[in-house]
Amino acid sequence: MKTIAFFNNKGGVGKTSLVYHLAWMYADRGIRTLAIDLDPQANLSAMFLDEERLAELWENGEPSTLYDSLLPLMNRTGDIVPPHVEKIEEKLGLVCGNLALSRFEDLLSENWPKCLDGQEAAFRVITAFHRIIELATQNMQAELVLIDVGPNLGAINRSALIASEQVVLPLAPDLFSLQGLKNLGPTLRDWRKGWQKRLGELPDTAGISMPSGKMMPSGYVVMQHGIRDNRPVKAYMRWMDRIPSVYREAVLNEQPTETPSVADDPFNLAQLKHYRSLMPLAMEANKPMFFLKPADGAIGAHVEAVRSCYQDFFKLAQQVASHAGIQVS
Repeated sequence: MKTIAFFNNKGGVGKTSLVYHLAWMYADRGIRTLAIDLDPQANLSAMFLDEERLAELWENGEPSTLYDSLLPLMNRTGDIVPPHVEKIEEKLGLVCGNLALSRFEDLLSENWPKCLDGQEAAFRVITAFHRIIELATQNMQAELVLIDVGPNLGAINRSALIASEQVVLPLAPDLFSLQGLKNLGPTLRDWRKGWQKRLGELPDTAGISMPSGKMMPSGYVVMQHGIRDNRPVKAYMRWMDRIPSVYREAVLNEQPTETPSVADDPFNLAQLKHYRSLMPLAMEANKPMFFLKPADGAIGAHVEAVRSCYQDFFKLAQQVASHAGIQVS
């Protein structure tokens, strides 16, 4: 099981759309992929499912969402229960999110320090996401897990990131994303160090599956920048030029003397365009932008845009998967 989280505490950069499209791309290339919605806003679930199906999952009284799997633990009546994996396609599954997930935040915050006392119950709470992901992965025999999280540095995201081996950082070429990187880098190091310290306090008799908590940065994806004549427009370059140095200083904790441009930066996984004209069609058709057909309204210039979109996401999928030791062909 390879787990990759997509995280930036700056919202509105297209993170959820990125996870959605990559999940479809991996499945299309034959990789059994599981998408996990750990954002209490449940936007990823809303992209995959129509409102009617979402209502069924949220209201049917059965364990149908990730939050439902947590309820026995939250109510102190038991441990997690196996999650429902919603089958999107043969090789693509979803563990659906739920707006009620935010209720788990306080319990996570409360139990984080208790792990230092070696309390088994505290470890069960902090590792709940990891163990739910393990069960879901076994359910569909997934090779790759993509985790979507909300744009904050709270306890839910800390637990989600602990369950992640790698972290991809989507960002926009603007001041707010750069500031987000400056906040995020030290936070990742603190969470990693804090978890390693707690692992040393785990009782030998606990018998609980523990995540490694590596959360190693794989690189960044520059989202939604304007393109003219195959080059970023001038308004974005002011901020794009600063991304490589800020990434190294804040995220990698390095003090580089020289840094490359974004285009030449090995930590730059991709620069994705807006595809403004395709997204409304994709939302209406309830499918990824790169699967749009003429019947969906993708005619004329849209045809080439769809083709270009597929190639962009395919190349990005290869880059991201390579850090997880998975080949995409």
